[in-house]
Amino acid sequence: MTMSRNVIAVLVLAALGGCSLMPKSSTLATTQSTSISNLAANDSLDATLWTQTAIEHDLVYREVYHLAEEKLLKALADPAWEALPKGERTGDSKGLSPAVIVDIDETVLDNSPFQARLIRDNAGFNEIAWRVWCEQHAAHALPGALEFAKFAAAHGVTMIYISNRAQTLAAVTQQNLKEQGFPLAETETTVFAAESLTPGCDEKSGEKGCRRKLVAQKHRILMMFGDQLGDFVDGSQTTVATRRTLADSYKDWFGERWFVLPNPTYGVWQTAVTSHPATAALQADPRAAKRAALHEN
Repeated sequence: MTMSRNVIAVLVLAALGGCSLMPKSSTLATTQSTSISNLAANDSLDATLWTQTAIEHDLVYREVYHLAEEKLLKALADPAWEALPKGERTGDSKGLSPAVIVDIDETVLDNSPFQARLIRDNAGFNEIAWRVWCEQHAAHALPGALEFAKFAAAHGVTMIYISNRAQTLAAVTQQNLKEQGFPLAETETTVFAAESLTPGCDEKSGEKGCRRKLVAQKHRILMMFGDQLGDFVDGSQTTVATRRTLADSYKDWFGERWFVLPNPTYGVWQTAVTSHPATAALQADPRAAKRAALHEN
């Protein structure tokens, strides 16, 4: 079947017209560059969506905190019960008042709206945006967290909040906790941000051991809650394999003394992969390092 001259002419004009609709090379390069640069910012899309919309997320939190209430009563009845990591208790805990240590972000307060803002703006984490979010003290209590905190307080247990938020954010963080209804002791400091000083103890960035020791001077620690391994024991900022070994040394404590909440959005679990890759090429490309860490069996 042959085409008429008119049909051929129309097709040629359409082809030429189509060429004029293609973006110029600089525009195309910009579009490609923008798409690539947005990959890292939007890597947390599914994780944030799961956090905000999946009923499974809420059920896990409620389940952990609900089961912890029963364990708390068991701990209160046992004067030898101790949840501090091995070696952190330097004195006798006999006679000390009971306390529970909780992390704040993604443990008792939900910062997923902040993550949603980053995704909306195609932006990565930055301190200015984080400060703005914290100063709004708009984070809500995570499912089950407030109920457990009130349960603990009603049984004479002091809630201690140890966070790696900057010291300059301590006041607004405390205000956020207060507005959400979390119990805060009036006669002592119960919110410990980063850079909180412990005499005779130097705390590495991201670790909490010195602050736990400070709290332990006044309290017997019954339980700890967090979304990162470093919320429970120092030394977690290392390789994936070493982190697993560290956690295995306390395997009988999880679900008894220590309670972990899920955080698929951010954490040392990421840097364990991106900061310790096998080659220089992977060190220069965090996303490639993540892909290389995947396994199929």
